[in-house]
Amino acid sequence: MTSLAAGKRALETELAGLRALIDHLDTAFAQAVDLMAKAPGRVIVTGIGKSGHVGKKIAATLASTGTPAQFVHAAEASHGDMGMISPDDVILALSKSGESQELSDVLAYATRFKIPLVAITADAGSSLGQAATVCLVLPKVPEATEVVAAPTTSTTLTMALGDALAVALLEHKGFTAQDFRTFHPGGKLGAQLKTLGDVMHTGDDLPLVTPETPMTEAAVVMTEKRLGCVGVVDGQRLVGIITDGDLRRHIRTLGTATAQNLMSAQPKTLTANTLAAEALALMNTQGITQVFVTDAHGAPQGIVHLHDLLRIGLV
Repeated sequence: MTSLAAGKRALETELAGLRALIDHLDTAFAQAVDLMAKAPGRVIVTGIGKSGHVGKKIAATLASTGTPAQFVHAAEASHGDMGMISPDDVILALSKSGESQELSDVLAYATRFKIPLVAITADAGSSLGQAATVCLVLPKVPEATEVVAAPTTSTTLTMALGDALAVALLEHKGFTAQDFRTFHPGGKLGAQLKTLGDVMHTGDDLPLVTPETPMTEAAVVMTEKRLGCVGVVDGQRLVGIITDGDLRRHIRTLGTATAQNLMSAQPKTLTANTLAAEALALMNTQGITQVFVTDAHGAPQGIVHLHDLLRIGLV
């Protein structure tokens, strides 16, 4: 068998396992979500070997989506790390066989202090399955390896089930994009989750004129503010915008025109809580390089230029 064929076969095997997991999911999943959501403490994820590696990822995903979580290595728990687990927590223990010797002390500890335990295992009758408050049973499916039963399909299913728990808990708690942003301030993801209120120019930096302002003066304001446009305000309300492109197109009439003569009325605007990623999408769709931020009454609060989105690493 070629390497390509072996790779495709492995993926097909794991894909079949995922389909089986979907069909296998039952009310125990909802019970596990309810148990984890009601815990006043954290979700303590534990495991050994490959299950331990998967457990670290599950704990990280839970923590980043609004469910406080921590990974505790099953072997290290027997040497002092058991103190990281409190009666307010709920334990999520991972083991395909359910008979990992290193988990025995964690199970005894959970029983002694009446700590709820959610198990992910392929054997409901195992020591782990029997000790669990709620047992999530993996379907009986083959590993992706033909010669040896190396953890492949089983770890994929465990990780997918961890993702499913995180998503269900996220929706159960009403976790929002703004909440998610709090836990992801860095990198491109952090940039996508910033709001216009985080990046917009405000106060004296706003290029604003009135409808009666002569265009010769409006051009000076545009040049001084260096944002490629001026906003036209009537009273407190933004009623138009003039861009540097408008200046070029009407260069011959600037000496006699007012802002009202050249402005584009009813400009596109956004609010301060709009995600920066949404603003970028609008700019791309409309073919514009800046957008004003207004309040509920149409008064300008700020302005964001495409360069501001570049600066935070969004593009």
